[in-house]
Amino acid sequence: MLSKKTKYGIKALTFLARQKNNFPVQIAEIAKSETISIKFLESILLLLRHSGFLGAKKGKGGGYYLIKDPKEINMAHVYRILEGPIALLPCASHNFYEPCEDCADETTCAVRKLMTEVRDNTLMILENNTLADIAF
Repeated sequence: MLSKKTKYGIKALTFLARQKNNFPVQIAEIAKSETISIKFLESILLLLRHSGFLGAKKGKGGGYYLIKDPKEINMAHVYRILEGPIALLPCASHNFYEPCEDCADETTCAVRKLMTEVRDNTLMILENNTLADIAF
């Protein structure tokens, strides 16, 4: 299940992508528009800023803004930053692989086989979508 952190992060990025002229937007405006707690949104936007998606301007007229073109923001990258591994099991993960303690043979494990297929299809969808694709 998608966490609220990831859901709200995608909603905030989409909101920012739809802004004309990419002017900075205050957290309160994003929070009100997307019905997100300001405090929770602050932590999400800070993470997105440190990950290279957003810039921030302090003072009057300040706020957050995209520092990349929405066409260059791949949703698989966003998902991994906010949610973590795409695979539902560590044994089916490319980037966060770990063997399952209770599995006698990974190569014949039906659960791993199914979760690898889920991962592959999810990854294909996320990699084939950018912020521009979902925002407009």
